[in-house]
Amino acid sequence: MQVPDPISAVSADEPRKLPLPEFVAMLAVLFATVAFSIDAMLPALSNIAAELSPENQNRAQLVLISFMAGMGVGTACAGPLSDAIGRKRAIMIGSTIYILSAAGAIFAESLTPLLVLRFFQGMGASGPRIAGTALIRDLYSGREMARITSFVMMIFIMIPALAPALGEVIIELTGSWRGVFGAFIAFGLIGVTWVGLRQPETLPPERRIPLSARRLVASTREVLSNRQVMLCTLTLTFGFAQMFSLLSSSEQLFGETFGRADSFTRWFAVMALLSGLGTIINARYVMRFGMRRIARAAYAMQVVSASLALLLVGTGALQGDAAFYAFFLWAVSLFFMAGVTFGNLNALALQHMPHLAGMTASIVAALSALGAVALATPVGLAYDGTTVPVMSAALICSALAWVLMHWLRD
Repeated sequence: MQVPDPISAVSADEPRKLPLPEFVAMLAVLFATVAFSIDAMLPALSNIAAELSPENQNRAQLVLISFMAGMGVGTACAGPLSDAIGRKRAIMIGSTIYILSAAGAIFAESLTPLLVLRFFQGMGASGPRIAGTALIRDLYSGREMARITSFVMMIFIMIPALAPALGEVIIELTGSWRGVFGAFIAFGLIGVTWVGLRQPETLPPERRIPLSARRLVASTREVLSNRQVMLCTLTLTFGFAQMFSLLSSSEQLFGETFGRADSFTRWFAVMALLSGLGTIINARYVMRFGMRRIARAAYAMQVVSASLALLLVGTGALQGDAAFYAFFLWAVSLFFMAGVTFGNLNALALQHMPHLAGMTASIVAALSALGAVALATPVGLAYDGTTVPVMSAALICSALAWVLMHWLRD
């Protein structure tokens, strides 16, 4: 028996909604917890490698991968938990785990405990991310949800754009990569305090789904049996995989391949800000053209972009500065693709399951994140001093995503 759509109850209760600008800004901070926790670590990877893994520099990439894996596992729990106890409590619990894990990582003396703590930090970060997504679905649906998500992403992208530069400044001021984890604690405290003081609960007790093995199995089966949700999940997996592949190798690509280690954080910031145009375009046109049409066009664009990049850069047809600028433009196009696909695909998945928003958000995020990690890890570890591994991954993943989009519907 399906639980009625919570939107009808919530939309009639206007005090449950924060003013839209504050609502968007708050969610941007919650969502950016994930990106900030990844991107602020980028300038620290070489320091971590030198201190904790000098015998194998590539292993430092696992600091990013372990966080993503933790997110994948955590998202499987965050959604059902938010359906059972409410969005606000789920956000508070996840934020607490995130903050405590970051505090523990400050004292890690070897790579293994650092990776374990990063795994739990990723699990904690999944709470605000997944419960925040379900919170939007409680209040909005369809193309309107995609539009709100695009507004969130517009602000959200400013934080990861500045994160590597901020991480670099923190390392210089504190003299150690450990100082970055102090910034994670502060960032987590800002988000959890904002939610605690300002955000009303959007899922009333009568709409909640108690945690029980029978209900979890039934809900999971319902979500997994929905063809549209699974198509969105698989498409997101390919989208995330190419993003994770680039992120995990980005410091080495900028520093070793193109000799721009000193200016890496500045180039990364420019890249992220330019790609933010994708979210602006999506917010403006999604109501007119629809989520599926825009996302499919973005994947087609990336197929063309990655093909050209491989032809010009991967084959060595371009050298020196010309090769770097071509690589940079391709990286911008990859981030741009994310800006016009991720929000739309999540909205497409959730609009089919309004009565199981938390569970659906969890399953979609968990499967796509874990699948993306499985695909991106060998790509990152295959770094050979060239751009060929990441560009090849982008071409293959975008082509597969474009094909899958054929069977999706708005």
